[in-house]
Amino acid sequence: MSAPATTVSPSRDGAARRATPVRLRTRRYSRDRPRRSLLLTLLTGLVLLYTLVPLAWLLFNSTKTQAGLFDSFGLWFDGDFALFGNIADTFTYDDGVFARWLLNTVLYVVVGAGGATLLAVLGGYALAKHDFPGKRGVFAVIIGAVAVPGTALAVPTFLMFSEMGLTNTPWAVIIPSLISPFGLYLMWVFAAEAIPTELMEAARIDGAGELRTFFQVALPLLAPGIVTVLLFTMVATWNNYFLPLIMIKDPDWYPLTVGLNSWNAQAITAGGEVVYNLVITGSLLTILPLIAAFLLLQRYWQSGLAAGSVKE
Repeated sequence: MSAPATTVSPSRDGAARRATPVRLRTRRYSRDRPRRSLLLTLLTGLVLLYTLVPLAWLLFNSTKTQAGLFDSFGLWFDGDFALFGNIADTFTYDDGVFARWLLNTVLYVVVGAGGATLLAVLGGYALAKHDFPGKRGVFAVIIGAVAVPGTALAVPTFLMFSEMGLTNTPWAVIIPSLISPFGLYLMWVFAAEAIPTELMEAARIDGAGELRTFFQVALPLLAPGIVTVLLFTMVATWNNYFLPLIMIKDPDWYPLTVGLNSWNAQAITAGGEVVYNLVITGSLLTILPLIAAFLLLQRYWQSGLAAGSVKE
């Protein structure tokens, strides 16, 4: 900041008044009043538009009939509001197979994503707070597994499961979903920072065993990381398409992604029925559980729970 300027004004008798400082106004930026950026605002607006326009299209078109999809503007309602009729037809079409696909997807998410989260929490905590021979090698394997895309492992996984006779069963989708290298790495990094070593040593001095230390001391501090890993694995399992596509041939075990694609493929199949309105309505119903999960779990998605737990 520049030094404050001074002004001198003459009095009636010609004597100079005492110099008074004049403070120059400066704009300060703080955490409560961050600096504004026009470019950042425009980029954020474009990302928001890119995200919301497909959702708006899905919402508007799920209220239309099959004929209304081609006779009206895509980003506005049609004259005939058919949302509730489309929902009813979605659940009753083809002997109500959509409900079966929904239950299959819930099964894959609960067992697969839930198991992946549990294994990631246990493995991440052990890797972060315990030393053992070969720890560096385990770290290299995890980093390498994160770098390998899941689609590259789909064919080897199919061949292995085919030899074991597990294809065309729910286990062909559940077992690969239990492995989440990124979730394990995330919990490893989070546990190393969220759980103070002094807090664990204090629990051991008080006579707590390893299980009690984990469940009563470490686990509450890991809640934000657990929720984060759970959301990532849940979304990945819910939207999983390629693995169930090559593993499952029985439509009764399809998840929602593969099932809705089979409905969509009927339009290009000889003698198939065109049900675009049901595909769009089913897609809308598919994303509602994910939105609800994010809204319900967002209050647990915070960090800093260990702040102040250890007094220096």
